[in-house]
Amino acid sequence: MHVVRSLDPAAGGVPIIALKLAVAQAAEGHGVRMLVYRVPGAEAEVRSVLAGIGGSDRVEVRYVAAEDRLEALTGWRAGRVAAELMASVDVAHLHGVWEPMLKRVASAARFAGRPYVLTPHGMLDPWSMGQSALKKKLALRLGVKRMLDGAMFLHLGNRDERELIVPLGISAPSELIPNGVYESEVASLPAPGVFRAAHPAVGDDPFVLFLSRLHFKKGLDYLAGAFAMVAGDFPRLRLVVAGPDGGARGEFEAAVSASGLSGRVHVVGPLYGEIKAAALVDCAVFCLPSRQEGFSMAITEAMGAGCPCVVTKACHYPEVEESGAGYCVELSAAGVAEGLARVLGDANAKTRMGAAGRALVLSRFTWPVIGRLAVDYYRKHGKNDGR
Repeated sequence: MHVVRSLDPAAGGVPIIALKLAVAQAAEGHGVRMLVYRVPGAEAEVRSVLAGIGGSDRVEVRYVAAEDRLEALTGWRAGRVAAELMASVDVAHLHGVWEPMLKRVASAARFAGRPYVLTPHGMLDPWSMGQSALKKKLALRLGVKRMLDGAMFLHLGNRDERELIVPLGISAPSELIPNGVYESEVASLPAPGVFRAAHPAVGDDPFVLFLSRLHFKKGLDYLAGAFAMVAGDFPRLRLVVAGPDGGARGEFEAAVSASGLSGRVHVVGPLYGEIKAAALVDCAVFCLPSRQEGFSMAITEAMGAGCPCVVTKACHYPEVEESGAGYCVELSAAGVAEGLARVLGDANAKTRMGAAGRALVLSRFTWPVIGRLAVDYYRKHGKNDGR
């Protein structure tokens, strides 16, 4: 049973990662359930996400009534539902850290004698812990640390994360399990020009693509500064920013306006399915200048689509540079600008780097491989615990 707050894609990558892992495991013949809250107003988006993932009908989705203020503070309702379901669960897989529902589900699992796994999705690294730091320290003392320690293992997304969480003194072991794509998602990509046809203002000009939530964590301030630095050397270059607004859109647009580049920057809202893939096909370079990532779905999808990538070292995705798929740069506007200029100034970057990224993703980061790996770790740790 995978447990995540919601399946609303506006919440970022965590719901999609949880759902795709669940679907991959169901495809291997396992009985898989998801426990999530309903999100009023997001029903159409959730249906679209489910419809866009082949095999999602094999996963039973158990909805808990939408959160009210009390439920958001306590998670009691989700805990009661989890307790009812736990007798039919071999392992619960929790996604996130700070949601009260997760503590309640972990408690229900312990009471029923069932093991649980927890994926923190990068929420325990120093940058994340520094946001609302006092609240998080209090939450650790009020049950979150016990939840973490009691996990059968922590499912971590990258090599850096294992080292970064050491100061927290978590006693649970950890395993590295990446995120991925379905081969079908990148095997037959849209023809070039589909995104441009849908967004004629972009025209035939080359463009940098940002594809993520418009949130402070994602480094849009660095991106605005970097674009201003390279715009003069690449006078036809445009910037396309795609994703739901997580609170940073206004500040980003103000920075772009102040630089006099509003006419070359296109904020297009969230992209899903084929039009997202079309944007990746048409872009000259994908850029994610994040302050922190666990294991970025956006980077993985970009490489799978054959995009050269410029990402910050804070994304903890060294495979981008190790594979020759792009550059991992310093967390600064100047660092991002340098990476973009290196790609844009290389006439063969799209072909060479794109091929390297696709090869990496198809060999290591596909959901069937990842789903089997997670189940193997469930079994390994279950045997170690005598289960």
